[in-house]
This record gives sequence, structure tokens and C-alpha cells, in this order.
Amino acid sequence: MYLKKLSALSMVLILTLALGCAATQKATEPAAPDWQFHDIADLALVQQYAMVPQPEGAMIIDSRPYKPKYAIGHIPTAVSIPDSQFDEMTDKLPQDKNTLLIFYCGGPT
Repeated sequence: MYLKKLSALSMVLILTLALGCAATQKATEPAAPDWQFHDIADLALVQQYAMVPQPEGAMIIDSRPYKPKYAIGHIPTAVSIPDSQFDEMTDKLPQDKNTLLIFYCGGPT
């Protein structure tokens, strides 16, 4: 009888710990960061900012490799920040954190 009570108590304790750990893990999972892109820009949006002089409050960034792609042709006013060098070239980004950043690349490869 004592063994049955001990086994039942052990099972309850194990289940409580297992469910508590699972709930804790779910609660601490990181949420999607706010900085992730939220829209795929269409031509109409980009055309508003692809003019000389470029309107304030936006920056167009060409993330393709400089020599083989950007140098051949790019959207007017676009700044070349290749994706492979982004961490080293963040000084080219605007100081105003509210600036709209429009990135474009060569598409899926």
C-alpha cells in the first residue's frame, strides 16, 4: 500500500515537473524580432523614392555585389551595401532610425 502511494506521488511529481518545464520553455521562447522586414515592396512604392533628388525619409539599398552588378546598373540614388559586407558598411546607413530602408537584390539564386 505504501509503495502504491509512493508511486502515485512520484508520478504526480514527475508530471508536474515535466509540465512546468514545458510551460517555462514555451514562455521563454524568443518572439520574432521587430526589425524583420514586414512587406515586399512593389514597383509603385519604389518609384516614389527612386528619383533625383531622393525624397527625405527613405534610402534605397542595392545589396548585390558591387562590381558585377551595381557598377553595371542600379536604381537611381541607390547606395551599394552588398549583403556580404553589410556588417562592415553600416556607417552608410542613415542616422535617423525612422528612415524607410528599401533593399533590393538580384532575386533568388
